Amino acid sequence: MPSQLIWLIFLLPVSSFVIVSFFIRPFVKPESRVAGYITITAISGSLALSLWALAAVMAAPHHQIVVPDISWLVVGDVTIHLGLIMDSLTAVMLVVVTIVSLMVQIYSQGYMHGDPGYHRYYAWMSLFTASMLGVVMADSLLLVFVFWEGVGLCSYLLIGFWFHKPSAANAAKKAFIVTRFGDFGFLAAILLLFAHTRTFDIAELHGLAIAGALAGTTLTWAAIGIFSGAVGKSAQFPLHVWLPDAMEGPTPVSALIHAATMVAAGVFLVARTFPLFAHSVEALTTVAIIGGVTAIFAASMGLVMTDIKRVLAYSTISQLGYMMLGLGVGGVAIGIFHLFNHAFFKALLFLGAGSVNHATGTFDMREMGGLRKFMPWTYATFLIGALSIAGIWPLSGFWSKDEILLHSQTGGPSILFYLAMITVFMTAFYMFRVIFMTFGGEYRGGGSGAHGHPHESSSVMVTPMVVLAVLAVVSGFWNVTGQFGAFMGHGETHSFVHGLFHPFTQTLPWISLILAGLGILLAYAIYSKKWLSAERIGSMFKPLYTLFIRKYWMDELYEGVLVKNALIGGFFAGLQQVDTYGVDGAVNGVANGAIAGGRAIRRAQTGQLQFYGLFIGIGILAIILCVYFFG
Repeated sequence: MPSQLIWLIFLLPVSSFVIVSFFIRPFVKPESRVAGYITITAISGSLALSLWALAAVMAAPHHQIVVPDISWLVVGDVTIHLGLIMDSLTAVMLVVVTIVSLMVQIYSQGYMHGDPGYHRYYAWMSLFTASMLGVVMADSLLLVFVFWEGVGLCSYLLIGFWFHKPSAANAAKKAFIVTRFGDFGFLAAILLLFAHTRTFDIAELHGLAIAGALAGTTLTWAAIGIFSGAVGKSAQFPLHVWLPDAMEGPTPVSALIHAATMVAAGVFLVARTFPLFAHSVEALTTVAIIGGVTAIFAASMGLVMTDIKRVLAYSTISQLGYMMLGLGVGGVAIGIFHLFNHAFFKALLFLGAGSVNHATGTFDMREMGGLRKFMPWTYATFLIGALSIAGIWPLSGFWSKDEILLHSQTGGPSILFYLAMITVFMTAFYMFRVIFMTFGGEYRGGGSGAHGHPHESSSVMVTPMVVLAVLAVVSGFWNVTGQFGAFMGHGETHSFVHGLFHPFTQTLPWISLILAGLGILLAYAIYSKKWLSAERIGSMFKPLYTLFIRKYWMDELYEGVLVKNALIGGFFAGLQQVDTYGVDGAVNGVANGAIAGGRAIRRAQTGQLQFYGLFIGIGILAIILCVYFFG
């Protein structure tokens, strides 16, 4: 595959952003869909080239295509290059990002139709996709960081897309600020690595770590710093608080953030720099522990939420914890295989939530119910997504989830395995709680949808959901005989997936399926058949219910204690004094001086010609005297 075409994978969405921003948005009315067509065409081209690149990488020696670097900047004895990596990890991620992004853009043609910010939306979505592709393809940590910040900027713009809503504006600021804490660690790690190696090149850093030239405390702290960036972007504990609030953006944005861009970037970063983690036991153990704790921590909050998008948001945090656990105990192939499968069923679930909202005018599941009769396509596709994320055989989530369970059983602290198994039960329960509250029973809302009564969404919204539902069924088959693991260069880590029915010769898959089945059965008993009362159970376990519904008081801790009292009351109080008496004092002093000068000049502008003549005469006399005495 020619290297020029590989560059086009990234450049096509960039060109779409430029065209929509500077040539379409200023001159074309928002009613026109031309911005959407341009974006869809550009990302379709990127997808076609990504599939070609995947095929080329699969056929290439060592599963890698060499792309020549472009010299960008010379600073002293350091030359900074613009370059791309095209290996198995990049090829898989390119396909994930472009497929999900294309489905989201097509869906958005229906969801965002008539919105006054339609062109702005597609401009930001083009830039968002381009930034994520840059993260995936860049061959140096410096370039990765540039695109990494681009992803953060685009998430800020899209979460706060409806900036006239205070909740959306606050959510955007929260996401941007919280992720900065993680990004600070990432930047510190980049600088630490450069100070010790004089290079930003990822392949060179991998080689130094493998050879032992980069080792010890330096390697451990660098890996921990990189992981802190991943913790922020992938919303891992304790920097998870921004992601549920990010639901204030348009639902297609949520689908893209949760499936293939923002949160996937953190998992990808750990996978891209994995040799650094693999040679630091402390760093790898940290990844596994944070992942395992996050998985069950987020799932517990998903049990009690009534907003369908927030349930899915906590589900995403939990599944990202699974991916980090997989990376920590099994390696790149394990974690990325779950990311690959998760992208399709999570995008499907969010688009299904958007379809439900489009029909009912609400995200509150207490005002839904009975939508299976009104929205059969949405129900069928959403059900497939729920079964897949619950890990039901033979859907895609089963294959990657059970790989993570197996390796957490054999490759890490035993507590992580038990946390992961409990999360299996919880995931199945909260997802089928959504199914029964939203689609089961009778409709409880007031018919406040776009056309007065619940209805199926248009074909432009349903078609992407059907495509993603098909992928949620079949994507896991890539590794049925271990092909995915072999392609990623980690085939030896895949232990029991050697055929469609082979998992059932092992004990663990049966246990996980039984746990998932029990979770579905409990949701059925409470929310469908009403054999058990949800209110009574909530009152019996009121302390736990309060803990979960208040989100462990993490928002109060951060916003009320740390920010307002510790930061503003301490360091920022001093800055406030400087700002008030220093900056504001100087500015106000200049302004007052200008006002006083203006008043003095204004007094001279009386409008009386004789007054002007007097001063002209005085001026002429002054000039004559100056010439006489000094000339």
